Amino acid sequence: MSNTILLEQKDGIIYLTLNRPDAYNSLHVPMLEELLENLKQVTEMNEHIVVLKGSGKGFSAGGDIKSMLGTFDTPFESIMQVIGDVVTTLYAMNKLTICAIHGAAAGLGLSIGLGCDHVIADKHAKIAMNFIGIGLVPDGGGHFFLKNRLGDMKAKSIIWEGKTFTAAEAFQIGLIDDISENLEEAVSQKTAEWLEKPVLSMLATKNIFVQQSIEALKDTLKLETFHQAEMRKTLDHQEGIKAFIEKRRPVFTGN
Repeated sequence: MSNTILLEQKDGIIYLTLNRPDAYNSLHVPMLEELLENLKQVTEMNEHIVVLKGSGKGFSAGGDIKSMLGTFDTPFESIMQVIGDVVTTLYAMNKLTICAIHGAAAGLGLSIGLGCDHVIADKHAKIAMNFIGIGLVPDGGGHFFLKNRLGDMKAKSIIWEGKTFTAAEAFQIGLIDDISENLEEAVSQKTAEWLEKPVLSMLATKNIFVQQSIEALKDTLKLETFHQAEMRKTLDHQEGIKAFIEKRRPVFTGN
């Protein structure tokens, strides 16, 4: 393990921290594999509440651009399988999960964060489902989570626009569940509130919803894998990546 994921137990809470601060916690293959292993470990632990957060200046800037450029040897299908396993393990685990967002939560990072039961953002956070900017479609179950929270039409609009939302804007439309001037304090308040409730009853309710929807999530992940593979072949994707690296506005041609 390379310690790109930190696991801590404190006062009956499990904390999982994305820990690649020098890269704004952008997710490359080794980090995703480490996250998956930690999620599997967490599933077997006794605590009932998990907090997912990021170190450094932000939660996660999304997928690592170098991975998109093919600098890793891992085949694309294997990468998407790991992403799918991360998302389904987080979404379906028999724990109450909180995502704590500060700084940026974008792309794949946002998709994973939305797999939690409750999403809290610092009031200064920036939130974006911004795959469109590099000619891709959301992955990590992004379509599933946006649809669940916002409905089809609003989800499509957000994906197609690729807008970066302030925390207040994201909260207003229902993309996140709470905003706070003090994120750490807000997370502590929420975990304390949950610890005072009959947690097993809450987990039973969660399991009912998971069992009703898990196959839809898996189907979405399969569709995302297929379409992401197709989008990676397009000239628009190549232009999007090139423009990102050159820090300029992309010129898309619909090819």
